[in-house]
Amino acid sequence: MPRDIPVGNGRLLIAFDHDYRIRDFYYPRVGQENHLVGHRFRFGFRVNGNFLWVEDLQKKRLAYLDDSLVTDVELEDPGLGIAVRCRDCVDFYETIYFRKLTVKNLAPVRAEMEIFFNHDFHISGNEVGDTAAYRPRNRTLVHYKGPRYFLINISRAGRAGIEEYSTGKKEHAGLKGTWVQAERGRLDRNPISQGSVDSTAAVRLELEPGGEETVYYWIVCGTSFAEVDAKNRMVEEKGPELFLRRTFDYWRLWSGKEPLDFGPLPAPARNLYRKSLLILRTQIDAGGAVIAANDSDILGMARDTYSYMWPRDGALVAAALDQAGYHEISRRFFNFCLGVIEPEGYFLHKYNPDGTLASSWHPWLGEKEEELPIQEDETALVIWALLRHYRKYRDLEFITPFYKKLIKAGADFMADYRDPATGLPLPSWDLWEERRGILTFTAAAVHAGLSAAAEFAGLFGETGLSEKYLRAAGEIKAGMERHLFDRETGRFLRMIRLDPGGAREVDRTVDASLFAVFYFGVFPPGDPRVTGTMEAVREELRCRTEIGGVARYPGDAYQRVVSDDPKIPGNPWFICTMWLAQWEIARARSREELEKGWELLEWVVNRALPSGVLAEQVDPRTGEPVSVSPLTWSHATFVAAVQEYLARLEEFSICPVCGHPSYRRLKTGREPVSPGEAEI
Repeated sequence: MPRDIPVGNGRLLIAFDHDYRIRDFYYPRVGQENHLVGHRFRFGFRVNGNFLWVEDLQKKRLAYLDDSLVTDVELEDPGLGIAVRCRDCVDFYETIYFRKLTVKNLAPVRAEMEIFFNHDFHISGNEVGDTAAYRPRNRTLVHYKGPRYFLINISRAGRAGIEEYSTGKKEHAGLKGTWVQAERGRLDRNPISQGSVDSTAAVRLELEPGGEETVYYWIVCGTSFAEVDAKNRMVEEKGPELFLRRTFDYWRLWSGKEPLDFGPLPAPARNLYRKSLLILRTQIDAGGAVIAANDSDILGMARDTYSYMWPRDGALVAAALDQAGYHEISRRFFNFCLGVIEPEGYFLHKYNPDGTLASSWHPWLGEKEEELPIQEDETALVIWALLRHYRKYRDLEFITPFYKKLIKAGADFMADYRDPATGLPLPSWDLWEERRGILTFTAAAVHAGLSAAAEFAGLFGETGLSEKYLRAAGEIKAGMERHLFDRETGRFLRMIRLDPGGAREVDRTVDASLFAVFYFGVFPPGDPRVTGTMEAVREELRCRTEIGGVARYPGDAYQRVVSDDPKIPGNPWFICTMWLAQWEIARARSREELEKGWELLEWVVNRALPSGVLAEQVDPRTGEPVSVSPLTWSHATFVAAVQEYLARLEEFSICPVCGHPSYRRLKTGREPVSPGEAEI
């Protein structure tokens, strides 16, 4: 089930499902310590004796306010006779979640109403030893365990404090939780429970026909009673509306800080670009870890998640953020990488948000001997992204600490970790984490990483080292031409395997990741070998359904929806579709040819959820999200592709007489945004 409207600030991330139920609650790091692990906070209404949970309401619309990480949610149920407008946010600075509800009585009679908020915490990922308590000193509920405290409060008509509440047992001895009391219409005010517990709070309203009232609800996150109490007092003194307003204004300013002229792109594409930047921000920890996804529903696959930092994904996300002008976030990522790279100069599979090594299925032992459990492209692409960062911002002082420990160590490793007979990188795992061999994607990435390191070595005056890295990159390119290009089919191979006796196993599978041969600069996009490869991607991986899109490779079984239809090679992936778009954009020789890339980007715009969220994959028959959602990589690739499209558009707008472009991607100024313009 997709997470339609994540809200966060880098230290607190809260994600809702499409029924507007909180399903993931990460604190104090994005992606680490999920205090719900897919369980749900129930939210319901009782009106004149009739009760419904939010998932049962007839009408729901989940979106964001324009250009901000404040939600715009509309709920309505004619049977209950209510309409509710909700605003959710995590304060841009404090670790506090806010919800504002404006409730309107649609019925021709007086409405006696209760709104119920149920909390099913599994603190630090499990329910063992949790406590839920009512604290009369400030009329709040607090869930706590160890150094994790979550204070809950409600405000109505300017008066804060919870009057109706219950704490109780759940998931034990047949007990379901206090939400059952909500369905019955009466909370028993039990003041404390320990073990596997939940809590429910309620607020009562009385609304005349057509009347409406506003209620505020918030959760303060901290590490002690003293901390959450102090933050709660701050909210009560300043008023929750101030925090909603300042958070709206902050993210509006943040999303528009880099003035961009979108040219001919229609409004939906412009909106998705800005939403992608904001959604990207929710998935990145304040410590620099770029988390792949934070949708805990994927736990059903293998009891593991995507809540990790893959250096490859992070490098591509950082590169996109740099293109868009958000260097402060990419710098945190690079610093994270500096702290986790192995002394020998490579990155391991993936990392937790705190920098510790994450779970892995890559073995240290091969069939006969020890082998490195790495995806070598991850090492290469961090250095590639770091060079792109330097070229854009020219901050040599920032780069200097990376030179010895990351750039030189990584390049020395890559230059040495090669087959002397072919010049190609030694076997490692592919980017899909499914096969091990000598991969075209990896070879292209390593070529890019070594070329970047050579440029850095030249900057730091080590010309001999620069020549060494360039020579290694050249040998990889020659090896790709000799061993990874298949003259029989006129395209690049996905992979080869070589055994000690000299036998060569060839994998001719068409794979969308082959876009790497041009994207990482090994061959120009118009090279006939690249063209043959990408045209095969377009022909063999396109889903020939009304939904369309591009699959990873034929017969892809991961999360596969349809297995017996020749028109569907696999589920369409957003990144794979955009890789084809990026090739069309890169190889275009005219404004007209450039539009082939835009058509593929338009497919992405049309397949986004109404909130702007992009999943990993979509159902080839219905277009519904498949696998995790949002996928950070999907949003980053859209940002990068839009930047690339607009840059080429500027190239095609140069006046033949004066030599200046009639269209400029980057504006020279921006219209000031006045705080308080929009209704919150």
